[in-house]
Amino acid sequence: MIVVFGSVNADLFLNVPYLPKRGQTVLCPTYVFRPGGKGANQAVAAARAGAEVKMIGRVGTDPYAEPVRAALHQAGVDVNLIHHSETMTGIAAVMVEEGGENQIVVASGANLQANAEQIPEALLSRETTLVLQMEVSRTETEAAIWRARQAGCRIILNLAPVGDIDEAALRACDILVVNEGEAQGLAGVSDTPENHARRFAHYYALDSIITLGGSGAILATKSTLFRINALDIDPIDTVGAGDAFVGVLAARLDTGAQVPCALRQASVAAGLTCLHEGAQSGLPTMAEINAVIAQLDPAKPID
Repeated sequence: MIVVFGSVNADLFLNVPYLPKRGQTVLCPTYVFRPGGKGANQAVAAARAGAEVKMIGRVGTDPYAEPVRAALHQAGVDVNLIHHSETMTGIAAVMVEEGGENQIVVASGANLQANAEQIPEALLSRETTLVLQMEVSRTETEAAIWRARQAGCRIILNLAPVGDIDEAALRACDILVVNEGEAQGLAGVSDTPENHARRFAHYYALDSIITLGGSGAILATKSTLFRINALDIDPIDTVGAGDAFVGVLAARLDTGAQVPCALRQASVAAGLTCLHEGAQSGLPTMAEINAVIAQLDPAKPID
């Protein structure tokens, strides 16, 4: 079983000819509402990959609350532990330029009231994979880590967006997932993804994964460095690709797969997501992943 503790957002998508520079205004004809939030996206990705998923988080009392909750339910995610707060549902303004690159601004809203005590003790066991991100309170994320560690859960932390986190809490995790920019932010120095992955794996005593967009991903375990390529595609929209990777990774590990093996399905899922607009609408099923899995070689050791 997978428990996702994290953000639930309403995403407002604006397709622009190019991303604005500082102080610049860029016009576009309209915007589109879609459900999102890194936590919710990862929950949907895991559910579509066949996992049993429970989402823990908060929404507001505004008109966006029910649509984002309903989208999770329709994807097969258990939403009974998503609570309401007397505030606004989290909102993300997502600007996507031609070619698929994006800029995102998030107003956290009710996400900042999500707390680790919402996770029932009965859900935390050695049979549970806890998935976390950084779009809710850092303090509550750390509290969830400690509760899960005590119960013997597998803990996957997607340190996104990158921010301060207690080093001891990070060492209590089993798997760290970051992109290149987040890796630089966590390390505090510029280096290659391979060196960052090795450093994180040894310093925090966990499996460290650095996603590289169209160049695939790097995995460092305590003893081996692996590389997986990306699916060969022409991206339409890269929003949600990282969440697809994390959610499908969690789903595969929940079935007993080892991390290097799970990388293959996770990488394919990330690529397929880029062929659709929106974070959740393009998240693939396991059948869709398996249909093209032969197009991507398994992860290979590189040292």
